[in-house]
Amino acid sequence: MGIDLSNFNLQLFVLTIAILIIAITIHEFAHAITADKLGDNTPRSQGRISLLPPDHLDPVGTLMMVLSSISGFGIGWGKPVQTNPGNFRSPRRDQALVAIAGPVSNIIQATVFTIVIRTMIGNKPSDSVATFLDLGVSINLSLAFFNLIPVYPLDGWWIMQSILPHELSNRYYNWMVQYGPMVFIALILFERQLHILEMIVGPPVTASLALLLPDQYGLYWRS
Repeated sequence: MGIDLSNFNLQLFVLTIAILIIAITIHEFAHAITADKLGDNTPRSQGRISLLPPDHLDPVGTLMMVLSSISGFGIGWGKPVQTNPGNFRSPRRDQALVAIAGPVSNIIQATVFTIVIRTMIGNKPSDSVATFLDLGVSINLSLAFFNLIPVYPLDGWWIMQSILPHELSNRYYNWMVQYGPMVFIALILFERQLHILEMIVGPPVTASLALLLPDQYGLYWRS
């Protein structure tokens, strides 16, 4: 099935890509700097302590970002930050902290965009600025909760593996390494038919939007 371009909005596409690049770059940087602070210099040795997008963007994830944005929604991922758990003082705990740093960075970014929106209430920015700010909130929240899904290779997989009892964690690890990529690809490919990701990610995103931008502000506060 081809991509329907009848409702393609070039401005929305460009702004979505811009937010995704910023959000994913900071997300991966958060993984890298957290690992570095916890004693693992692997990300630093690989040039990942950086806020330059080319250091963090994954070719396949970037392609998915572009194709999905053309289709009307934006999703993508960055180059995984490699770590050596043997360098951590507490490998299971520290690996979980490194994993959760990415989604937390997206929530912080969404909060920063929210603060900007709140300070501009009553003013009338251009439509492009207003859309950029709106996307900064909604995309970052979506990325945060999407990455918390406990399916390999998402951050939630690392977090779940770190908090499960050792025996169950090993079984979970082995199963996910073998089957996780297929589950992940299936979730992406069949989202339009099954809406599984929407059912998983939608409720926490909606709840977070209600908290960050309650009714008196509203996400589309520019209208």
